[in-house]
Amino acid sequence: MLRPSSDLSLVSPADLAQCRQMIRDGSKTFYTASLLLPQRVCDASRALYGFCRVADDLVDRSADSRAAVDTLLGRLDGIYRGQPDNEPADRAFADVALRFAIPREIPEALIEGFAWDASGRHYQTLDDLHAYAVRVAGTVGAMMSLVMQVREPFAIARACDLGVAMQLTNIARDVGEDARNGRLYLPQDWLAEDGLDAKAFMTAPQPSPALSKVLGRLLAEADRLYAQSLSGIAMLPAACRPSIHAARLLYAEIGRAVEKNGHDSVTRRAVVPTQRKLALLAKAVTASLQSAPHSTAPAIPSAQFLIDAVATAGQPIHPPRTLDERAKWLTELFIRLEKQGP
Repeated sequence: MLRPSSDLSLVSPADLAQCRQMIRDGSKTFYTASLLLPQRVCDASRALYGFCRVADDLVDRSADSRAAVDTLLGRLDGIYRGQPDNEPADRAFADVALRFAIPREIPEALIEGFAWDASGRHYQTLDDLHAYAVRVAGTVGAMMSLVMQVREPFAIARACDLGVAMQLTNIARDVGEDARNGRLYLPQDWLAEDGLDAKAFMTAPQPSPALSKVLGRLLAEADRLYAQSLSGIAMLPAACRPSIHAARLLYAEIGRAVEKNGHDSVTRRAVVPTQRKLALLAKAVTASLQSAPHSTAPAIPSAQFLIDAVATAGQPIHPPRTLDERAKWLTELFIRLEKQGP
């Protein structure tokens, strides 16, 4: 069973250091944005990323994806019993899931998305693609909102919007690489409308005016969701907003780079230059000080189950600020651990 240490964490500095290295190696954009977070939130976000990275790699690199998914669900059982596997990412995620009351349905949905990847699933419509993106990226947005201690349904909906927008951007950037690896995420009905044969494209991916049109539509949908996410970012603690604006701006800029390449994501890879990244970080700080337009848009339908899961989850164990709060925090933490079983 996990026990809290003197620094009010259930995870060791060594575990956090390994998670930090995973994000630094695996996602330069996410790592850059995380540098603007307050330390406590930054550590939690890296713990989230560490488990997500391990889960993705386990399914992606396994010869038996079904067995890998079953293994991950077993590890999730241990995490939610307070008895994680002896792995840094599992211990770090168990700490975060406990303290911030992350409902199990969210990481389960993430793992389901990875299973869809491994099965080579295709997506007929944009709604189908949304369902995939909600699982592999909307879940991350929702968990990030929780570690920033924002749990309102509207905020979770907008966090999912942002995660989905980022995933659509990734898909637009990586379409050639994905096709060469036997994967295609573009909506099948969009391809058919523009005369693109999905099987032929995957056999011999080539840039074309038709593909450019499809990628343009995909980036337009991402931009719509980026804009929609603004009112959710405004609900976050002031100290967290620059980082989330940075993530939004950095990922959206990948889309601009795809456009500058003539929507050729087959023979070219969109890259955001370092100087441009620095400029966007400065812009993120400015954006965090500005008011955001209120959005009344409903949640993406396929994200509603995540919002419902958060609404019915327990309450987080808030970090203590005084000695009295520290004693109460430790008591609540031990009670919750004991309820999770031996």
